[in-house]
Amino acid sequence: MSPYIAEIIGTAILMLLGNGVVANVLLTESKGKDSGWIVITWGWGIAVFVAVYVVGQFSGAHINPAVTVGLAGAGLFDWAQVPFYILSQLLGAAIGALLVWLAYKDHFAQTEDSNLKLAVHSTMPAIRNYPSNVMTEAIGTIMLVFGVFYLVEPGFISSNGDMLKTITINGQQIGFGLGSLSALPVGLLVLGIGLSLGGPTGYAINPARDLGPRIMHAILPIPGKRDSDWAYSWVPVVGPILGALLAAGLYLLLQ
Repeated sequence: MSPYIAEIIGTAILMLLGNGVVANVLLTESKGKDSGWIVITWGWGIAVFVAVYVVGQFSGAHINPAVTVGLAGAGLFDWAQVPFYILSQLLGAAIGALLVWLAYKDHFAQTEDSNLKLAVHSTMPAIRNYPSNVMTEAIGTIMLVFGVFYLVEPGFISSNGDMLKTITINGQQIGFGLGSLSALPVGLLVLGIGLSLGGPTGYAINPARDLGPRIMHAILPIPGKRDSDWAYSWVPVVGPILGALLAAGLYLLLQ
């Protein structure tokens, strides 16, 4: 499987299960209605576990532009591949959001609160203070990317089962940040971030996770929806990228 196709599939799985659990908890007449934050955070942790396990052997399962940028900043991934990975992740996130909408279409129609419809697709701060919101997203992403550096080693599982440090794509030797065996600790890391740091902003910690579904919210014919809150949309992009670069700098400093 092409690593770019793998990133599309992995990020789509992440969004299908991640935004899916949000829809289950928030939307009217869903059987999971009002089951709470613990269910949401566990759902996202499992979403990361499944996505990483499924596509880790093909692309390293970054499924997050912040992880891709962080690995490249630490010298563990080829910068030339970063734009293609990010585009794949954005496309996968949009596909995942579309699938959630299709699965919960009747419940979107039954839900009167337009803020809940947006919350299924993208994050919103509990208290809107842009500097604080950026800082919260950066701190959460520092924990994510820094944790990835030490929880897992860059590697790629070849077709014969060997773990390689690099793989050649278009003549370039590329190091990958995650492998399938790393799925469980990374899923638990995301669970921990959600439980501990998710309250202020909803812990996007992933630009594709927020931007792709936000675009779909703007495009899809969701009855009674509000605007897509583009005034806030830069925060879950800038905060995680800044956090990823800071995590990479800290990792290099400690080597």
